[in-house]
Amino acid sequence: MILDFLLAMLWSFSPFGEAKVGIPYGMLNGLNIYAVFVFCFLANVLVFPMMMFFLDKINIYFIRWRFYKKSALFVARRAKTGSGDKIKKFGFLGLMLFVMIPLPGTGVYAGSIAAYLFKIERQKAFWANTTGIFFSSVIVWLATLASMKII
Repeated sequence: MILDFLLAMLWSFSPFGEAKVGIPYGMLNGLNIYAVFVFCFLANVLVFPMMMFFLDKINIYFIRWRFYKKSALFVARRAKTGSGDKIKKFGFLGLMLFVMIPLPGTGVYAGSIAAYLFKIERQKAFWANTTGIFFSSVIVWLATLASMKII
């Protein structure tokens, strides 16, 4: 049981699914549906400070490597074209809506990169990401709950 909670939280922390995968994993493995929501949501929220630290401190050293620089530029261009107009136009609300959409590539990792690229104030970016994660988690939680009832 503890291992399942840990795995659900790790899925929620990972860039390969975030809470969009962690919540269904925990619920489908028979864990308490409310505890799964809370733990996966909190694990996903922890991504923002980690990403900001990485982008501020570690990115500076990695950018010297050709492969990393090419990859970082690719991700930056993709973030700007995928969300740039909405975030520039709507600011906090645009970033929150971008993170809120429960689709691949629209979570807190992309939201953190977008906030960094568009130089959004940290506190506003944190709350926009957290609010977006919350609503995304609610959508995924309700969809998983509904599908479990049907099955």
